[in-house]
Amino acid sequence: MLLPSPLNERMCAALIASLFLITGISPARASTLDEDRTRGDIQGLFEIREAAVKFIAAENLKDGTKWQVMEPNRKILVSTCAAPLRATWVPKSYGLSAPNVAVSCARTVKPTPQKKWEVFVPVSR
Repeated sequence: MLLPSPLNERMCAALIASLFLITGISPARASTLDEDRTRGDIQGLFEIREAAVKFIAAENLKDGTKWQVMEPNRKILVSTCAAPLRATWVPKSYGLSAPNVAVSCARTVKPTPQKKWEVFVPVSR
């Protein structure tokens, strides 16, 4: 486990900058979630949230609940998914303080260090 330190922060910043250069991914983000759509090599957070919304709508219908999907962390940057996005509940064994939906990608479009990914989207009642 890396502890926060100026050295670790500089190493992380350098690694992120080099990944942007290697993959050609731009760190620029949309100003609103509705504008944050999939573009080029970057999967949009809008589509990630929409996958969570569809999953929760089915869960609410099935269980008679009233879960609402919140926004995913706007700092997340993942590669475009080549497969359909999948959504499921994050297991309680993960130790999160509140329920989340895991939106996952089994295979990204381009061969990058990030071959698959999973984004947790918070939900509330």
